[in-house]
Amino acid sequence: MKTFTALAASTALKLVMIAGPAIAAPVPPQPPAGAYILDKTHTSVTFRVNHLGFSRYTARFSSIDGRLKFDPAAPATMSVDATIDPLSLELNAPPKGFHDELTGKAWFNAAAFPAITFHSTKVEVTGANTARVTGDLSLHGVTRPVTLEVTYNGGWPPNSFDPGGARIGFSAHGAFKRSAFGMGMGIPAPGSTMGVGDEVEVMIETEFSSKVPPAAK
Repeated sequence: MKTFTALAASTALKLVMIAGPAIAAPVPPQPPAGAYILDKTHTSVTFRVNHLGFSRYTARFSSIDGRLKFDPAAPATMSVDATIDPLSLELNAPPKGFHDELTGKAWFNAAAFPAITFHSTKVEVTGANTARVTGDLSLHGVTRPVTLEVTYNGGWPPNSFDPGGARIGFSAHGAFKRSAFGMGMGIPAPGSTMGVGDEVEVMIETEFSSKVPPAAK
């Protein structure tokens, strides 16, 4: 047994000597700090609300714009501004007139409040690639703080493959009470699920580019 153990140890030592010291993997080039523009093609804002306790009704917006101040060396100093057109609301197989109802006075009232905006006010780093971003959400004529849990998915510097310049990507999610923004239509009575839930769950997938598109210049 001792002979076997000694032989195994000797073999392992020889393998280490042959292989040489471990070489760290090269660090890939990183995107630089600076101003970034939201890539509308690769951005989605989806939300869900409880429907009668049976499902979480899901819809999304298709017209979104945004700007990001990016600094990977000092993430707590980063900031983001985003704007959504409520009329760009997209629904799954909506009944006739349902889209107009939701964007009308009883719900989003897009004629009176033509923009949903978010302006970050604080970035709290929570992990190697995560942060808690708090900002002012303006919806339905009301502005209140909302917090998003954000994951940085990575990025790259300007390169020949991507004509959009440097690129970075994020995933984010959060929740808020729509009643806090004056949108209390259809909220179930206490102890009931007969209606549309008060809590709105938001999911965001987005990419930003350092190259300003022609339409944004």
